[in-house]
Amino acid sequence: MSPTSSQRRHLAAGAIAVTAALVAVTFQTGAATAATGRDAAIANAKGNVAHNPGVFGFGAGQDLVVKDVIVDADGTQHVRFDRTYQGLPVVGGDLVVHQNAHGKLLDSSRGKAHDPKVKSTKPSVPAQVSAAGALGQAEGIKAATSTPELIVWAADGTPRLAWRTTVAGVGEHGQPKGKVVVTDAASGEQIEAYDAEHQAVGTGHSEYTGDVAIDTTAQTGGGYALIDPTRGHITKDAKNVSSSSLNASSGTLFTDADNVWGDGKKFSTDRSTAAVDAHANTAWTYDYYKNTFNRSGIKNDGKGATVFVHVGVKWDNAQWSDSCFCMMTGDGDGTVDPEQVDLDTMGHEMTHGVTSATANLRYSGESGGLNEATSDIFGTMVEWYANNGIDKPDYLFSDQSTPPWLRRMDKPSLDGRSADCWTRKVGQLDVHNSSGVGNHWFYLASEGSGTKTINGVTYTSPTCNGSTVTGIGNTKAAAIWYRALTVYMTSTTDYKGARTATLNAARDLHGTGSAEYNAVAAAWSAVSVG
Repeated sequence: MSPTSSQRRHLAAGAIAVTAALVAVTFQTGAATAATGRDAAIANAKGNVAHNPGVFGFGAGQDLVVKDVIVDADGTQHVRFDRTYQGLPVVGGDLVVHQNAHGKLLDSSRGKAHDPKVKSTKPSVPAQVSAAGALGQAEGIKAATSTPELIVWAADGTPRLAWRTTVAGVGEHGQPKGKVVVTDAASGEQIEAYDAEHQAVGTGHSEYTGDVAIDTTAQTGGGYALIDPTRGHITKDAKNVSSSSLNASSGTLFTDADNVWGDGKKFSTDRSTAAVDAHANTAWTYDYYKNTFNRSGIKNDGKGATVFVHVGVKWDNAQWSDSCFCMMTGDGDGTVDPEQVDLDTMGHEMTHGVTSATANLRYSGESGGLNEATSDIFGTMVEWYANNGIDKPDYLFSDQSTPPWLRRMDKPSLDGRSADCWTRKVGQLDVHNSSGVGNHWFYLASEGSGTKTINGVTYTSPTCNGSTVTGIGNTKAAAIWYRALTVYMTSTTDYKGARTATLNAARDLHGTGSAEYNAVAAAWSAVSVG
């Protein structure tokens, strides 16, 4: 798969009467009963508030906005309202009416704003002053905009007119970031300030790695979004538009009410299922590079990428786009190949971005084969880093999304196209096939020659010169390749140059004449690169 195209097989405050769209309802009864129960519960609750003004602190100028309705199996009703005063949201004015199945008031739960009345709803401090002051409080937010909203703030029980100003922009990882600053509308004194987004941990039912924890962002208005606040990547639904039509602002951000995502099925009709894998596997890739090589993100600048799922129609592919700074994944062919979001595929494509930001290996000839091999190597290493019990680490590339595998490292020629050994004609092959030489080198340097069973998979790796190679483990082999890529390789490095680059890296890390240095040399000789 390439950096831009890959070769694969073939997500009216103030009114008592609100629309259904504004009402979140949870029922444990049938659909018809639920609809009737909701309407009855709301009507009963509004009547209970109106007939018990002292209990609820409800009076002139106030309105209620239904936020949630829960009807228990025994018919007990719990209706949650937000409150407004003179059309302004009241912070701390929320309340819950608890009533039996016949609408009789049982109890209440109330915020601290028992009576939200204020002397005046006309601010002394202009909106522009509030907006400017909030911008000054929003350190670390780039490209920030500031939007003030007049409210009644009574979270401590004492109502006062206030400006609630939301600053929105971009954080250090390139992720959406915001801050909310509340100031007294009479004096300008700051009342409180807090982050607009909050880190949360969701549960993802993935296609390929079972149930996984995913880092999400709790949204101020409720619900959660697939925005990773730690690593900065954002996962979106491309809505099946083509990859050539996408840019970073395209698509729809995945959001969810309860922070539980996907259904764990391949070829799933739940569009968030592929997003779970994409979001989680992007995080594993980020963490692999960070924790192994202290590399913070693809460009080593700490910024996260935009990740798209559901790109194209039956697009059996995945790709990285430098211009978009986006990862794009298709839905597979719809019959054999599921969504292209498994661990090694995600690691592979994101590594194209790392290569572009470092050696920038040209995507043609032998350097193109090295480019693809680099992505196969580190896509594989992401799988070994994650060490998932369902998608067990192996040397089979894309075995989950393109079964039984798209490429393999022990003997690349088993796919009928790739090269095990270097020849003068290797550079004339498609880069996905000339990558076989680099992949074969990596397997031999890691595991050695001959037959070996690892995690239930049997590998038999020959050598092109009849030699016997003893491996040094894939952790050391990958570290040597990473240093070679980031320090010694250039855009036109060929296989002979890769041998020199990796030997220089082995020398730097382990010393000339070390077992590691000698293993690197032996593995290159074993694939006919001398």
